[in-house]
Amino acid sequence: MVKIEGLLDLSHTIAAGLFKNIEYPWQALPLIGAFIKQLGPTLSEDEYEHREEFVWIARTAVVAPSASITGPCIICGGAEVRQCAFIRGNAIVGTDATVGNSTELKNVVLFDAVQVPHYNYVGDSILGYKAHMGAGSITSNVKSDKTLVVVKSAGEQIETGIKKFGAILGDFVEVGCNSVLNPGTVVGRNTNIYPLSSVRGVIPPDSIYKAQGNIVRKFSNDK
Repeated sequence: MVKIEGLLDLSHTIAAGLFKNIEYPWQALPLIGAFIKQLGPTLSEDEYEHREEFVWIARTAVVAPSASITGPCIICGGAEVRQCAFIRGNAIVGTDATVGNSTELKNVVLFDAVQVPHYNYVGDSILGYKAHMGAGSITSNVKSDKTLVVVKSAGEQIETGIKKFGAILGDFVEVGCNSVLNPGTVVGRNTNIYPLSSVRGVIPPDSIYKAQGNIVRKFSNDK
């Protein structure tokens, strides 16, 4: 349930090659910057503008003049980066994705059609196809004791070996407003997180997360 094939449809990202030869999606986090530097020069000059060192922006993307973008970064076609967005580097913004006003990104992959539209912080994380984070919801990417992040699910603990790791959201995940995704959170496909939640560990696919220890299965899935 926490492996790449169980969470993410790689046909919906320009970064599919990033996930080759790895088993868990968080293993891609330390590789994002180097991958962008390798991929960027291969992008079509007809489709992408090389605005500055290690920054490639699709000509069909809409980027507000007040947005701050630091490379390495790729912003794909049809994406929208709104007023005062802050992209701090090592970021891939997928096709038709939305990065909202005052949203901050750092070391992330947003798959196609992802929405982080209002006051979000997304750091050291991967958001799958059509995942959506409600207003004010954030990833917490470093533990308070600064130890390495461990992914915890029922009866299993997976050592990641990395200090900074926010969350992995599977395809079609919906995160409610003002929720916090604690370090090492993995949310399965088609799952909804209630607003104001503090989430940690592995959340099953096709579920509704109401509170820690109160997770129910969806009766139907129309995604």
